[in-house]
Amino acid sequence: MIEVKNISKTFGDHLVLDDITVTFERGKTNLIIGQSGSGKTVMMKICIGLYEPDHGGVTFDGRPFSNTKEKKKIDIRKEMGVLFQGGALFDSMNVEQNVMFPLNMFTDMSYEDKLKRVNFCLNRVNLKGINNLSTSELSGGMMKRVAIARAISNAPKYLFCDEPNSGLDPITAELIDDLISEITEEYNMTTIINTHDINSVMKIGQRINFIHQGKLWWSGDNKSILSANNDELNNFLFSTELTKRIKTL
Repeated sequence: MIEVKNISKTFGDHLVLDDITVTFERGKTNLIIGQSGSGKTVMMKICIGLYEPDHGGVTFDGRPFSNTKEKKKIDIRKEMGVLFQGGALFDSMNVEQNVMFPLNMFTDMSYEDKLKRVNFCLNRVNLKGINNLSTSELSGGMMKRVAIARAISNAPKYLFCDEPNSGLDPITAELIDDLISEITEEYNMTTIINTHDINSVMKIGQRINFIHQGKLWWSGDNKSILSANNDELNNFLFSTELTKRIKTL
């Protein structure tokens, strides 16, 4: 479980996050949604330690993370997996080397044990036997799955996904949603997903947090969101003719 307590963050004169408190539950897909510039990416960066909050803090299963010594941050970061927007694979490395990268950084496993873990993770995302492929040989969907394999290679307790479906066709995007949902339940991880994809919201939104103008505007799940009496949320989610039809079903 990750607890965000009274987080505020300012850049210059611009208040990006304003006293946000939210709990991300273990074993569930916890979504952060909101318009571009709403503050959702800043909140995720605070959670993984790329930014420090001006006020408030983040705890991981009761352990303070924000504004603590770097040694304590490193210990918690070893338990994180991160899926960056676009995948962010290293072009200079092949698939095997990309997936092995966190193991080289954070463990003292032997090469044989690391290779077993790499093969296990690639098999888990249905990419068996592609170890020696370069990143240029991968499709967009394959790149995302390799990135997921890398994110889970060190068996994380906490998984952060930034726009995991960006740039993917609808069918591949649904496969990625299914995969993230499955591994969250399978490994009982606390998974946090930044997204503006309504299909993801409706399919895997076990917990949904809507950020608007730097504030936590609404919280719920994919069962309650269709009946939510919140104008700002409805304007965000159901802004097109197609999504308006979903709302009226």
